[in-house]
Amino acid sequence: MSVVSVSMPEALLERIDQFADDHGYTGRSEVLREASRNLLGEFEDKKLEDRDLLGVVTVVFDYETTSVEEKMMRLRHEHEEIVTSNFHSHGGSHHCMELFVLEGSLEDISTFVGKVRATKDTLTIDYSVLPVDDFGPLADIN
Repeated sequence: MSVVSVSMPEALLERIDQFADDHGYTGRSEVLREASRNLLGEFEDKKLEDRDLLGVVTVVFDYETTSVEEKMMRLRHEHEEIVTSNFHSHGGSHHCMELFVLEGSLEDISTFVGKVRATKDTLTIDYSVLPVDDFGPLADIN
């Protein structure tokens, strides 16, 4: 097995170590391997390919120390063909939240999420994806 060196803030490393202890992992390497496998497999679900999807992406950042909001607006305009809605909100004394509603293919949504994740200085990024044609009985309502 290869050894990899990764830089991360001390607070994140402490959280990983605590998570490993709390959940019975042998150490941080095991946690990071599992997290990496999960991240790489997120958009490899064959059931989502070739389907119209809805996605929601939520980004939280500190508005006093970053230019994340400007970067998010650039991404919104760069991907205007899939961004159907965008909402900005303030939370707490120093935080902002950007919420994006997306409609498009798995490839387009995963590209957008990847670019959001690559944005420096975000505090948290969350998303969900679901097929538009998978609403069961609601699909039959006119």
